[in-house]
Amino acid sequence: VQVVESGGGLVQPGGSLRLSCAASGFAFSSHPMSWFRQAPGKEREWIAQIMSGGGTTFYSDSVKGRFTISRDNAKNTVYLQMNSLKPEDTAVYYCHAIVLTSWGQGTQVTVSS
Repeated sequence: VQVVESGGGLVQPGGSLRLSCAASGFAFSSHPMSWFRQAPGKEREWIAQIMSGGGTTFYSDSVKGRFTISRDNAKNTVYLQMNSLKPEDTAVYYCHAIVLTSWGQGTQVTVSS
């Protein structure tokens, strides 16, 4: 049972990135999936969730209107499209499902000019 995040990198303010999270070892299509992030010196923060069918999504106020969560149940993958990135979005990004007993390694996103 694991997830592997990818797609992070260095981007200028105002830029975009798309993160991916490949899941394995559990019934992916039956579970809501979430994205979290952790900035240096701060606690891990929930930012987005998508329900199992993909039709319902939720966002934190900090990313609403800029980030879009989506999923492809045929590929056991969840995505996070991040637009209009700001320096305060710099963090390690993690995907997670309640069925998981540990976190993935995350993917680093750095927003800087």
